[in-house]
Amino acid sequence: MTHPPLSRRAVSGLIVGATAGLVLPAAPALGRDLPTRDVPFGPDPRQRLDIYLPRGGASRSPVVFFIYGGSWSSGAKSTYGFAGEAFASRGYVTVVADYRLVPEVRFPAFIDDGARALGHVQTHIARYGGDPGRIFLAGHSAGAYNAMMLALDPRYLARAGVPRSAVQAAAGLSGPYDFLPFEGGVTQAAFGAVRNPAETQPITFARRGAPRIFLGTGTADTTVLPRNTEALAARLGAAGVPVTVRRYDGVGHAGTVLALAPLMRWTPVLDDVTAFFGA
Repeated sequence: MTHPPLSRRAVSGLIVGATAGLVLPAAPALGRDLPTRDVPFGPDPRQRLDIYLPRGGASRSPVVFFIYGGSWSSGAKSTYGFAGEAFASRGYVTVVADYRLVPEVRFPAFIDDGARALGHVQTHIARYGGDPGRIFLAGHSAGAYNAMMLALDPRYLARAGVPRSAVQAAAGLSGPYDFLPFEGGVTQAAFGAVRNPAETQPITFARRGAPRIFLGTGTADTTVLPRNTEALAARLGAAGVPVTVRRYDGVGHAGTVLALAPLMRWTPVLDDVTAFFGA
């Protein structure tokens, strides 16, 4: 895993620039007591989530829990409303959650925040028309890492009181899954104090019994190299886990998440992921 030449600030700038001008309508609440923005799942200001509902309403609808990236040190759910709207447009009740960031926290706090948010979703999403028995994880970059750790290492969901069976499948876009030894200041800051580095790697937990996995990567990604996707896919396949891989020719690191934006869907990420979830 390498960070330059495309820094997290540059990726964020691409996302903001590419989605500027998009009007993201607020999802209607199903009742006055059901807010859809800045819903707390913990006491910290970063422990808040947004919920996006299908335009026609939801009734026992499947749920996508989307985790954004930012090298575990930046990012905000408000920037990724386009991802929430994308999955909602395909009939999913969609959740985009913030989580605590480096340097405030280190591994594994940002994963535990995801598990805690998932626990909140499983408990409360039926009130929004979502089906707590059909939850799908999705993430990009560092968010794909978080999603894979939640899907593959059962300890995180267990600590949050979420049954492993709650996650039906997971999709990772351009994620780092096999990046030892730690290189670069951001990665060192997030993981450098861990006594057993292997326990930070999603590939370590690619074992039989994991949910179905989708892995997408751009062939032109120089930020998180496609070998991360190839390595995890090979390990999952060897363990007997159903895995689907999509390689997007000429697409860079930010391109796989920008493909969720309405004006940039010539790369069929949304089609591929939702088809996989619905398989």
